[in-house]
Amino acid sequence: MRRTLTVAAATAALLLPAGPLPVAEAGTAPAPASAAGRWSAREAESFWTPDRMASAVPISRGGAPAAADGTGQDFDGIPVVGRMFVMKSGGAYFCTASVVSSPGHDLVLSAAHCLLGTDARQVAFVPQYTAQNPQPYGMFPILRDAGGRSKVWIDPRYRRLGADKGAALDVAFAQVGPDADGFPVEDVVGGNRLVTGATYAHKKVSLIGYPASAARPRLCVNRTAKFTSTDPGIPGSFLRIACTGYPGGTSGGPFLTGFDERTETGDVVGVIGGWKTGGDTPDTSYSSYFGADIRKLYETALAGARVA
Repeated sequence: MRRTLTVAAATAALLLPAGPLPVAEAGTAPAPASAAGRWSAREAESFWTPDRMASAVPISRGGAPAAADGTGQDFDGIPVVGRMFVMKSGGAYFCTASVVSSPGHDLVLSAAHCLLGTDARQVAFVPQYTAQNPQPYGMFPILRDAGGRSKVWIDPRYRRLGADKGAALDVAFAQVGPDADGFPVEDVVGGNRLVTGATYAHKKVSLIGYPASAARPRLCVNRTAKFTSTDPGIPGSFLRIACTGYPGGTSGGPFLTGFDERTETGDVVGVIGGWKTGGDTPDTSYSSYFGADIRKLYETALAGARVA
């Protein structure tokens, strides 16, 4: 089974985003009156209680662990990376997301398969989430447009082709609102610099993700290599990294180069996703290549984020 979202034993009413660029994803489900416009950080905090966030459990995944050179270790995390929570028809889900620098200081980056669908709502980003300290930097709700659709940008070809044929485009940007005190996310926790057009082979990449069954995030440092699919049903070339212990929940986790221990930020050159939505086994992870298509998607998100 693929490295998809994780599901929690919680239920709630539904709604979602989905739609072609250059606008945010537009869902087919009508939004209730209270969902129109921006839902606030205080509403997000009221909905995403510590118990609801902690209830997330892994979706089972198949495949035997693969041999790997990189050893992943649980750690306390960094502010710029956190969990992305979302309600879907099956309950409460999460994946991993990170802040990416932008003029509005309000964009986060994840995998497209984490945020795609027509039945998702109450989407919120929680930086440096841990079970012991669920909201060390507060909560940042994904903004909604006037029609109640979440402001999420995914390449329309990914939605049309699906997770396999569109694997090379498994990337999403989302605009988050300010925290309960009115501060934008990048001002609170910093932001990683988006890098596109780089090599596939990096000598030192820090991979961060939130395993579903772990109380803390996971860190591994290793080199990446180019992987080119020979499966016509899943075309494309991807970044590949051998890091142990990245099961469900880690999708959307950033590939960081040039990590600065002082600012706790780096250059993001990938996210877990793409080849079979991030990997068949928890010990080898993949990312769609950040080339011209991802740069265009980012610029589309910037333009859309400026629209009130």
